[in-house]
Amino acid sequence: MTQPLLMPKATAVWLVDNTALSFDQIAAFCTLHPLEVQGIADGDVAGGIMGANPIQNGQLTREEIEKAEGDPAYRLKLSEPKVRVAAAKRKGPRYTPISRRNERPNAIKWLVRNHPELKDAQIMRLVGTTKSTIDSVRESTHWNAANLAAMDPVTLGLCSQIDLDLEVRRASKGGPGVDELAEGTMLMTAEEALARSGARGHSDEDGEFAANDHRPAEAQDDFDADSVFSKLKSIPNDTDN
Repeated sequence: MTQPLLMPKATAVWLVDNTALSFDQIAAFCTLHPLEVQGIADGDVAGGIMGANPIQNGQLTREEIEKAEGDPAYRLKLSEPKVRVAAAKRKGPRYTPISRRNERPNAIKWLVRNHPELKDAQIMRLVGTTKSTIDSVRESTHWNAANLAAMDPVTLGLCSQIDLDLEVRRASKGGPGVDELAEGTMLMTAEEALARSGARGHSDEDGEFAANDHRPAEAQDDFDADSVFSKLKSIPNDTDN
């Protein structure tokens, strides 16, 4: 989405005073009428408005101005903003242009058919309709039910794909398979780890781990106390010297 020009009339005042741009160029850039720009140059319009420098605002560059000054047919272009500000969320029902309001039943039919998990309140937020209209489309009692065709509300421009995906995720939250995670991705508590190790320990009694014991055969044999003490006695002691 294109960033709007900040203070168009104040910007036009600055461009008239500080550049050699034509009235048509300034009018096209500031979304004003050329006669209004001419009135600014004559002092009849915007007499008390202080000019706003678009270069300092980061919406125009000196090179762009010089390029337009060299070509009267060239139209100035806004610079890409360095910081994008998120659009403020609307409060209240979604506004739908008059030219698209007759498409809402088609969008409702598409949502009811393709996303039956959506609640009526969610469809109302997406399309900007009423519950009675949703019920009439769902029950095929709409006055124009015979001519309705299911159409994607995103394609119709009634909502954005981001809004639609968000509502679908909200509707499917808590459904089967959504909140269940694979066991391998979960961290076990200390009690669960001890319980599992204890269960593995019991399997030793059945000799399951004996076959997987890679220690030397001598290390696997049971130690004899007499042989151990005899070996200790054979080790020379410093106190004997």
